[in-house]
Amino acid sequence: MSPTIRACQSKRYIMAMNILVQTRKRVSRFLSVFFRKKKARIGIYGPPNAGKTTLANRIAKDWTGEDVGLVSEIPHETRRAVRKADITIMGSNGSNITIDIVDTPGVTTKIDYRDFLEYGMDKETAVTRAREATEGVAEAMHWLREDIDGVIYMLDATEDPFMQVNIMMVGIIESRKLPVIIVANKIDLPDAMPQRIKSAFPQHPVVPVSCLDGRNIEDLYEKMVDYFG
Repeated sequence: MSPTIRACQSKRYIMAMNILVQTRKRVSRFLSVFFRKKKARIGIYGPPNAGKTTLANRIAKDWTGEDVGLVSEIPHETRRAVRKADITIMGSNGSNITIDIVDTPGVTTKIDYRDFLEYGMDKETAVTRAREATEGVAEAMHWLREDIDGVIYMLDATEDPFMQVNIMMVGIIESRKLPVIIVANKIDLPDAMPQRIKSAFPQHPVVPVSCLDGRNIEDLYEKMVDYFG
């Protein structure tokens, strides 16, 4: 295939995706106005760098055309909870939900400023980031106790799901009797093992996705409409 043909196909794909996003945005606004019901506030939780903000951005972009926050390979890029309100997601059977997405800071049992030095930060910046990240964890837990109606718990499918923080967080979510969908992210990577996450948490629905390339993201939307509606 010639470079010219590939360029034309790429341009048509981008145009088609833009049309899809704009159509979803208009329909989402229509549904949120004419079929109002109690909104669900859905928190996106998980350890650092699991893809929480990437997922929040994809949901918001797909249904409103807007992003939520910045992403970075440096842990704890999100250090304050960020809410994106009034996102209406449609299911394939015509049902829909209107939600507020809350992108929360990564939850961990230990934050050490020295970990940030590996990314080229000076000590003062690293100490500040560690302090803000610690405050962010406390804020995330406050949201979970007071203001969250359901949880998307993000896990990196290339990592061990049996880490202490994951067992602790899923236990806290269960004690609050909140509906939870576990997302096994990064299935685009060759060493991803989403089945390991399903084995770790068989009591909850697990949806394998790639938030980066959008693989299986429609399956997640269907599950959200069904589970949080």
